[in-house]
Amino acid sequence: MSLSVTLTVNGALKDVVLEDPRVTLLDLLRERLDLTGTKKGCDRGQCGACTVLVDGRRVNACLSLAVSLDGAEVTTIEGLAEGDALHPVQQAFIEHDGFQCGFCTPGQIMSAVGMIAEGDAGNDPDRVREAMSGNICRCGAYKGIVEAAIDAQAKTGEKERRVA
Repeated sequence: MSLSVTLTVNGALKDVVLEDPRVTLLDLLRERLDLTGTKKGCDRGQCGACTVLVDGRRVNACLSLAVSLDGAEVTTIEGLAEGDALHPVQQAFIEHDGFQCGFCTPGQIMSAVGMIAEGDAGNDPDRVREAMSGNICRCGAYKGIVEAAIDAQAKTGEKERRVA
């Protein structure tokens, strides 16, 4: 039995036929839509490498069944930049050395984008660490990750204030 799912992925409407209702969003993104920026780390929801935004909220794509997301809007790391202009969080990760090996970086960036949108962490490093505690960095680049998140949040706020 096949099921049809319609998703908006990085702004593009995608109609996908699923042969198996157990396909995760992670596998759909990587294997069917060739969006390999979202990483498969633990495949158990423990590392955060697969973090994407679904309808603007952070989710672990490895724990989300694709069939349950019919009609959802999904944003992956590939959908953040606008042309050659990096998203403020992406730029901040570069400026603050928020990565070492880079494997966790897409999930870290997506989690930071979601955290900033949630607006709960402010510029308190402890609150940022807590808000992003679901994302593991085996290299230990946490100092740069937290600095990047705080800097990007400040720049995002400045940008929004200039527009208003």
